[in-house]
Amino acid sequence: MEMLDRPVWNALAGRQAPLSIGTPNARRFDPAIGPFGAARRNTAGHLATLARLSATDDIWLVEKEPIAAPDGAVIVHSAECLQMVAAHVSEQDRSFPFRDLGEADAADMLALATLTAPGPFRAGTWRLGGFIGIRDNGRLVAMAGERLKPGNFTEISGVCTHPEYRGRGYAGFLMRVVAKRILARGEQPFLHSYANNAGAIALYESLGFRAHQRVTATVIRRT
Repeated sequence: MEMLDRPVWNALAGRQAPLSIGTPNARRFDPAIGPFGAARRNTAGHLATLARLSATDDIWLVEKEPIAAPDGAVIVHSAECLQMVAAHVSEQDRSFPFRDLGEADAADMLALATLTAPGPFRAGTWRLGGFIGIRDNGRLVAMAGERLKPGNFTEISGVCTHPEYRGRGYAGFLMRVVAKRILARGEQPFLHSYANNAGAIALYESLGFRAHQRVTATVIRRT
């Protein structure tokens, strides 16, 4: 479980290195894919190197321990999150037609994420893989996918439903499908929720996720 103490660094220094840019001491996703980044060690020097990888956007960190703002950057947001993992997924009583999403769906995915704000999502986020969605008369109305992949863990993220289609069980259904695919590959699904989002946490628990630990999400901006 130590991989989850520093999920961003362990993802970018491991399986997702090809999707990242940086140096041996600091890495971040290609800005077209997402804003997440991390330093090899959370020292002032390594964090300052990380800050310099940002030209025009903020960098998001997820760490077990809070960080201090490095030279050349300020912290613009910090929040406590609950990290949850699942060893199995509960069975579902409803099923909906869905399809895999990829490059051809990128514009629709970005539009849905922009409308619903499930978390950082950019034009190239689809490249993280594992996205599936539900369409209604060609319109993308719900989706879920994968994000960080530290070690043998894979994060479920990008879960969102168009406001006109909420309350139908789409989010829970898609999350179960994504989680089962992760488990079928011999990996373990995990996710993050803001610690004060009781409604989301209750949904995740109903799917089979259990609290692992609290982590801090920090957003830094270059000055």
